[in-house]
Amino acid sequence: MMDIMWRIAEDKIREAMENGEFDNLPGFGKPLELEDLSHIPEELRIGYLMLKNAGYVSEEIKLKKDVMTLEDLLRCCDDEAEKEKLKKKLNEKLLRWNALMKRRNKTNSQALRDYQRQIDEKFR
Repeated sequence: MMDIMWRIAEDKIREAMENGEFDNLPGFGKPLELEDLSHIPEELRIGYLMLKNAGYVSEEIKLKKDVMTLEDLLRCCDDEAEKEKLKKKLNEKLLRWNALMKRRNKTNSQALRDYQRQIDEKFR
């Protein structure tokens, strides 16, 4: 049964290629924009991408990614005025993230903080 379905799909794709239906697609000839998904367990990546593409990325993940990006920018920044702006943005994101964690009743145990630090170091 799968062989028949596979063959039908292949025939449809070949027919579309011959008709030029793939010639003017948006992004044709440009490299794919691959994102780093190393912070997501392998078995959850497909689901994460589906939710993200549908606009359902959790605020927690978005905030954590923003915090890590701002921390990286701070490390690379030489301009003091720009550093202050980045620090302000970072503090705002951290306050929002902490408030979100508090609402979700996440624990602030030392073990969790140590674990979180180890995870953060792996992503840098």
